[in-house]
Amino acid sequence: MTEDPSQKMAALVVASTSSFLTPFMGSSVNIALPAIGEEFALDAVTLSWITTSAVLAAAIFLVPFGRLGDIYGRKKVFTCGVFVYTGSALLCALAVSTPMLIASRFTQGMGGAMIFGTGTAILTSAFPARERGKALGVSVAAVYLGLTLGPSLGGFLTYHFGWRAVFLSNLPVGLMVILMVAWRLKGEWAEAQGERFDLFGSALYCLALVAMIYGFSRLPESLGGGLILVGLVGIIAFVLWESRSDSPLLEMSLFRKNRTFAFSNIAALINYSATFGIGFLLSLYLQYIKGLSAQEAGLVLIAQPLLMIFVALLSGWLSDKMRPQLLAGLGMALTTISLLTLIDLGMETSIRSVLASLMILGLGVGLFSSPNTNAVMSSVHPKFYGVASSTLGTMRLTGHMLSMGTVMLAFSLYMGRVVIAPENYDLFLRSGQAAFVAFAALSFGGIFASIIGGKGHKTNEGKGIRGRQF
Repeated sequence: MTEDPSQKMAALVVASTSSFLTPFMGSSVNIALPAIGEEFALDAVTLSWITTSAVLAAAIFLVPFGRLGDIYGRKKVFTCGVFVYTGSALLCALAVSTPMLIASRFTQGMGGAMIFGTGTAILTSAFPARERGKALGVSVAAVYLGLTLGPSLGGFLTYHFGWRAVFLSNLPVGLMVILMVAWRLKGEWAEAQGERFDLFGSALYCLALVAMIYGFSRLPESLGGGLILVGLVGIIAFVLWESRSDSPLLEMSLFRKNRTFAFSNIAALINYSATFGIGFLLSLYLQYIKGLSAQEAGLVLIAQPLLMIFVALLSGWLSDKMRPQLLAGLGMALTTISLLTLIDLGMETSIRSVLASLMILGLGVGLFSSPNTNAVMSSVHPKFYGVASSTLGTMRLTGHMLSMGTVMLAFSLYMGRVVIAPENYDLFLRSGQAAFVAFAALSFGGIFASIIGGKGHKTNEGKGIRGRQF
């Protein structure tokens, strides 16, 4: 860890800018989906793969790249990730077919995994515990700034220039991050240098997640159920393998012996599983059911992340002063309330009601994210910052994957592989309502996971979590 102010500022700027880049892309693409679906004549399930492919790739590669960052240097992996992410955005813009677009999105997800698995670890390494919550709050606020500008700017670009402009807009931001890393960020962090990389565990983990999420898209076919079962068996085998490995990809002792780490990660998994699919569903709802343009729908959807920016900054600061899990639990409770209000979403629901639900959601997720991140990162030894960062990122991205898997399952059960058209709007609404019921149930359980993880001890200074640092 360095106390050099210039390095701390460089790490904060680089981590925050990259934190902006990936959610900006994701929320922009959600707004562009109807336009993409129209050009390639996609059914609802295939359309969801444009979002799911990137999330799936990020989820399966996040832990391996986080571990590689610990061994060979987080800055190296981070820089490579920005290159891959930015180059893939260009390939998406040039896509001439659905397979090419989905493959490019998958590659973009790989680049995102390199960024996710190292960015938070770099930030945590650069800042001492007394300042970490505030720095993480800035980084999380940058995520929500990306989520805010994504729908509005993505809607503007799609409406005036077409959906390909959404991908092209990422190029200057990506190049700017690369230049900042080369020019300002001089340090390198590799606390696990010289340790062995677990190739078998990595392959087992990746194949299990692929089988599980693809199985969701094939339900209710028997193949879908079989693939999900294979995925679950693979996850169990991965956990057993990692528990016995001398150089594990994922440090399972952190879950067994560190209560704060375990339950805060579980809470993160639940939170993201319950919330990620909301933006996808509401983007389609506002444009198909309510007849809004991409630009208008984007302006509605910014209500949630705009509020989250300010709340994340405040909750990050508060998490340095009090138990972060209590703030996270309150955030989960508000998230549950917002999801309950969305269950009755229908043809006659007013835009004002949608805005109210999004604002409650923004308040809830904003209260949850920064304190939850601070709780996880402050509960481990610096040697495990990369592992903790990638584990937390894996909870986020696996939650995103499961959230989209839930949406795909709802589409498969209620709509099948049909285009979203007026004659199918009732089926689309029933699919959305089923997904919101599942999300609300998950979020309710997350309240208890957040609070249970908070029964540790604060530091003597009352800042962060002492716990048992592994």
